[in-house]
Amino acid sequence: MSPRPVMLDVVARPLYWVILLASLWVLFRGHNEPGGGFIGGLVAVSASVLWAIARGSDAAARRLPLGSPMKLASAGVALGVLSGLPALWQGQSFLTHWWGSLSLGVTEVTLSTVLLFDVGVYLCVWGALAGYALALLSLGESSSTATDDAAEPREGEGS
Repeated sequence: MSPRPVMLDVVARPLYWVILLASLWVLFRGHNEPGGGFIGGLVAVSASVLWAIARGSDAAARRLPLGSPMKLASAGVALGVLSGLPALWQGQSFLTHWWGSLSLGVTEVTLSTVLLFDVGVYLCVWGALAGYALALLSLGESSSTATDDAAEPREGEGS
């Protein structure tokens, strides 16, 4: 395996978290302005790719919520489907969304099934595209070690 640059490793640690926070900001901003689950998920993928380049694809996959891209994407799809069920229970069309508010004394929080749907899209995009990107990056990691192994003479071979 080829050595990874030390500076990249040092910078990747805080930058990973900054990128994930930015992805969450884009996710939650998207309810009233452009943005949302899809774009936020793409930003989260960039954090995973950064970690994969700095630490390797396996390390980046272990860092994903739920431990694997497939589980993360599946959870996202499940949340998306779940967001459409309340409307069915009330005899409305699937994915007819509901809005409400929760009073917390000093402030009020607006809740909606749209938020649940957007979080599902965010997780699905992050899981699916991170899985794809990490698989591609791992191919490069495998080929670089295969190239390194081929360049070194084996035991018993002449110099």
